[in-house]
Amino acid sequence: MPRGIDKKKLRLDFWYKDVAPSSQLRKWFNHDPAKWDEFRRQYFAELDSGPAALGRLAESARSGNVTLLHSARDEGHNSAEALRDYLESELQE
Repeated sequence: MPRGIDKKKLRLDFWYKDVAPSSQLRKWFNHDPAKWDEFRRQYFAELDSGPAALGRLAESARSGNVTLLHSARDEGHNSAEALRDYLESELQE
């Protein structure tokens, strides 16, 4: 959820909560840039295990633009950035 925006005020088409990193992984990462590469590796492994929503999200991305939201202060090291990279690599295959 973006900081300062109430979930009820967002006009979302879909909320793919099960595509987010696991709580354990998210807490371990704790937005530490030194852990970024390992976070991405572990998060991609979670995504490879096939959350049901991932297929729907990828299909939405194939059909048009998808906006990924996050609440992290670090614009370059967050799960939305990693998910974008994952989706881009999947869509190229």
